[in-house]
Formats: sequence, C-alpha cells, structure tokens
Amino acid sequence: MSQPSKDAAPAGAPQLRAVNAGAIVPPARPASSPIQLPPVAGPVAGPVAGPVAGPVAGPGAAPSVQPGTTIPARPASTPAKTPASTLANPPASTPANIPANSPGPARSGFAVRDAVAPAQTRARHWVLMLSFILLVLAPIGGVAWYLWTRAADQYASTVGFSVQREQGGSAFDLLGGITQLSGSSSSDTDILYEFLQSQKLVADIDAQLDLRTLWSRPENDPWFRFDPTGAIEDLVIYWKRMVQVNYDGGSGLIELRVLAFSPDEARTVAQAIYDEATQMINDLSAEAREDAIRYAREELEVAVERLKTAREAVTEFRNLHQIIDPSIDLQSQVGLMSTLQNQLAEALIEVDLLPATTSASDPRRTQAVRRVEVIEARLADERANVGIGIGAGSPAGEAFAQLIGDYERLNVDREFAQQAYVAALAAYDGAQAEARRKSRYLAAHILPTTAETARFPERGTLLALAGLFLFLSWAILSLVAYSLKDRR
Repeated sequence: MSQPSKDAAPAGAPQLRAVNAGAIVPPARPASSPIQLPPVAGPVAGPVAGPVAGPVAGPGAAPSVQPGTTIPARPASTPAKTPASTLANPPASTPANIPANSPGPARSGFAVRDAVAPAQTRARHWVLMLSFILLVLAPIGGVAWYLWTRAADQYASTVGFSVQREQGGSAFDLLGGITQLSGSSSSDTDILYEFLQSQKLVADIDAQLDLRTLWSRPENDPWFRFDPTGAIEDLVIYWKRMVQVNYDGGSGLIELRVLAFSPDEARTVAQAIYDEATQMINDLSAEAREDAIRYAREELEVAVERLKTAREAVTEFRNLHQIIDPSIDLQSQVGLMSTLQNQLAEALIEVDLLPATTSASDPRRTQAVRRVEVIEARLADERANVGIGIGAGSPAGEAFAQLIGDYERLNVDREFAQQAYVAALAAYDGAQAEARRKSRYLAAHILPTTAETARFPERGTLLALAGLFLFLSWAILSLVAYSLKDRR
C-alpha cells in the first residue's frame, strides 16, 4: 500500500498551484463572474504555434476554446484538483518570449546569490591594533607601574568646625530681657571659607611648619611631591591638591581633609590650619568689640566733660554769692520774717490795749510803742535781705528770686549731666563685659585626627580614570582617521 505524499493537501482543502519564482499571479476573481476570452487575432507566441482553434495535442490537454466563448466559473465549493505529484514537484517553466539561454534572472524556482568571500585581516586592522597597544595599553601599564611602585603613600587628617555667634546681654541687659543665643553666622563662615584657600594662610603656615620641605620629602615621586624651588603661587596650587575644603552652606559646617606623607605631619598641618582659623575669627570679634567699646568710651568722655562743666558752674555760683543753697537760705529768712510778723502783731495789740488801762504819761505805753518800732525795723531789714543779694560781689538791686532761678538752672544742668554720665558709664561697663568674652568663636565638631593607614593616592580610581581617558582618546582618533579615509 502506497504512503500518501507529505505535500498532498488534505481532503476537502482547496488545491494550490505551483508557481515558479518570478511568475505573476493574477488576483482572484469572484466565483460568480465568468471568464471572458478575447478573440485571438494571430498565432500565440511561445512553444505552441498556430491558432488556438484546434485541440492542443498531448495528454491532459484542455479542450479547445473558440474566440469569444464564455467559460463558466467554477463554483467556490469545488476547487480545482491538482495531482499531488504536481504539487510536490512543480515543473520548471520558462516565461513566454524569453529564450532559454538569455541572460537575466535565474530560471529556477529560487534566486541564489553568489557566496561572499571570508573576512581577512588587512594592514589597517594591524595598524589599529598596534595603535590601541601603543596609545591605550602601554600608557595604562605605565600609569599602573608608577602608582604601585613610585607613588608615595599619603595619609589624611580630618578636621571639622563651624563659626558660632553668641549674642548675649551683659548684667545690665538682663534687667530688660533674657539672653538670646543665635546660631552660626553664614557671612563669617563664607569669610572663613575664602580664608582657608588664601595665599596669606599658606604663607603663614609655611613660615610655621616649612611646607616646602614637608611636602617634598619623597624624592622618587616627582608627580605627587612638591618642587621645593617653586614660588608661593605654585605652593598655593599644590595646597589646593593637598588640602580639600568641604563647605556646607546650609548648615555652615566646614570640613577639611589634609594630606601629607606621614600621619603626624598631616595632623600637624590640620592643627595649624585650625589654630589660624580660630585666630582669624577672634580677630574679627576683636574688631567688632573694639568698635563697640570705642563708641561707648567716646560717649563716656563726653558725659564726663559735661558733668565737669556743670559742677564748675555751680561752684562758681556759690563762691560768687556766698550761698550754698539759695532755697535753704530763703526758707530760713521766710521763717524769720514770719516770726517777726507774729511778734509785731502782738506788740500792736498791746499798744492798742494800753490806752484803755493807763494814762498818757505811763512808761509802759512808751515801751510798747518802742517795741513795735523795733520789730518793724527788723522786719524791714529781713525783707531787704530777701529782696537783694548779701554777697560782697553781688550786684546791687539783684533780686533774690533771680539768684534762685540761676541756681536752679545750674542745678538742672548738673543733674542732667550726672544722669548722662551714669548711663554712659553703664554702657561702657557693658561694652567692657562684652569685650571680655567672645561674641564669635570657632566650634570644632571634629578635632584633627591621626590616620593609621594610607588611603591616598587612590590608585584604583586614578588607574580607571586614566584608562577611560586613554580609551576615549584612542576611539576618537580612530574614528577621525577612518572618516578621513572614507572621504578619500
């Protein structure tokens, strides 16, 4: 029993036609539309010659069709059946009007390209590999050799601090409020940050520790050591390599990482930087305190001079009029005149009573009248004393009230000068108290540390950066070279 072909279509499935490569398949027509054949004017070109009037010889040939004949369409449910052998092995056909030996596309069912020659290493490839070795691998090897054989170990010391400002009142200010403390001053911290990178700081620490000698000790490391013959500008540039300043503007914290070729030297440099920063902040505070003290001192000197002038005026008045306090003298004289007025009244009453009880020649009447006259004379003298000054140098006719007015004016000036002097003295004492304590100070939250192991230079990081830079440079040069070659 014969096995069915693998390419045979299953029963009931539409049959497929074998189509050669390059053949044009017309679009499908609806099942209800008949096929119209136009009349053939001449013989059909191709392997079959002659008019299509008669039957086509050969087995399996289709019946002859006359021109103008309508061929009914095959129902869609009954597809044309094609033998399985034809589907499995489609016959190779040659398009009409194309000779068999004519050049052009392959007459087989599939077009096959010619085989590509295998890639071969050429001269430019060797040049590219050689350039990679010379420009990338060799420099990386040299950098690695230098970092691990010649570069000296560096030790880091860390110190961190911040500028704090304390605004507190003295003992006099505590009467009116409570002492207030403020946080860090950003302006002072900004000044300190610039100072840590200034040439003056580098020169001062170099004068103290001899940085040129300290940073030039590893003689076999010309890349990381400092040239002792360099100028101060070179030392400032090298300073920025060895002293890294990290400043957080939000919190006002400053952290320094100081590198040196030994742990003790790194800590010594860090401590010197901290001392110089502290001194700079103290100088700023001293200038501010000196300004405050100078103003208070000037006010105190003015108050002292004013008080001296007022007291000298009062003393001159007393010496001129021979009066210590005119108000007290006035009260004494007013009391005396009041007593004389009372005595005069009693004497007048007695004089009025004596005529009724005595004769005109009675001596008591004469004595009473005499007593009245004496009292009136004394009262007139006291009134005269109250009305004019009694000093030898006082102008005649000067009213005692005028003397009292002058004295009160001098006394008011003296009291005002004395109060101003007391206030100025209190302000000066407060300024002196403020000067004895720091209004700005440097608070260290990390004291200078001493390293136990050398963490610098970071050899792995430096080698990776060098390799990346060399590779990118080589890649860019290669692309530029190939682009120039392509343009030619």
